[in-house]
Amino acid sequence: MSRVVIEFAPLEDELGDVLDKAMLRAELSGDALAGRAGVAPEKIRDAIDYRNELSADEIRRLAASLSLNEAGLLSLAQNRYPLPAIAGLPLCLYPLRNPHGIGVANAYIVADCSSHAGILFDTGASHAALRRVWPKRIQKLDAIFITHAQTEHVGGLAALLDELGPVPVFCPEDSPPLPGVDNPVAAGEAARLRFGKFEVRVLKTPGHAEAHNCYHITVPKLPHSAGLLVSGDLLFAGSAGRGFFCCHRMEESLRRLFDELPDNTVIAPGHGPLTTLENERRFNPFAPR
Repeated sequence: MSRVVIEFAPLEDELGDVLDKAMLRAELSGDALAGRAGVAPEKIRDAIDYRNELSADEIRRLAASLSLNEAGLLSLAQNRYPLPAIAGLPLCLYPLRNPHGIGVANAYIVADCSSHAGILFDTGASHAALRRVWPKRIQKLDAIFITHAQTEHVGGLAALLDELGPVPVFCPEDSPPLPGVDNPVAAGEAARLRFGKFEVRVLKTPGHAEAHNCYHITVPKLPHSAGLLVSGDLLFAGSAGRGFFCCHRMEESLRRLFDELPDNTVIAPGHGPLTTLENERRFNPFAPR
């Protein structure tokens, strides 16, 4: 039995956000990109400011100049980015959407569909926001995993632990202090942790932050079923995180996901809607070429 609670979530990024991130990655100014792509610099600035008047041919030239997926960039410009149907997970997945800016920050609960216990990934911006979307069925947690220590992903942690009592908290190695946690468990590269029928594999994925993990959740007894990747702020539907720590490491971490995980992996990102690795391989502007 599987179940995914699907609620609408807007894409994390629009065309301008993707261009801005891609320029940072390529170390190009707007003027330099304009010269390379043959596009007026004011049109690039307008697109970054969400006033897109770029033609399809100009977007194609920008995609080539920035080494971006052309089909994905065009679909973002047309507000028609494709999203897949989510199916095949051997688990119950509860996305917990917390308002964040004009979008959402996501936490997730993974559970056996017959159980009232689950595993929480990230904790949202605040305890109040998290509790507003908490599934009634889930009454206890076996563990909490943190992708990275930015406020919108750990803001609800301290109060949640006060409410629930002792719950093991796993986080990236060398993570900054977590609110309300004196002794978190450092989850290092390739660690595999078992919780009932689930296995959580740790992938160390720096780039957006120096201390950043993704978590790959599978059911080992069902080796051909879809896995779930909680991707934090590394990979989104239609985009990727900003390389605040290091754009080069960010690109390496992204490539790793596409190289190592099967296409039927469901992606549960830190912002925006669910997607699949297959969909992002086809359309994500930042998918490795």
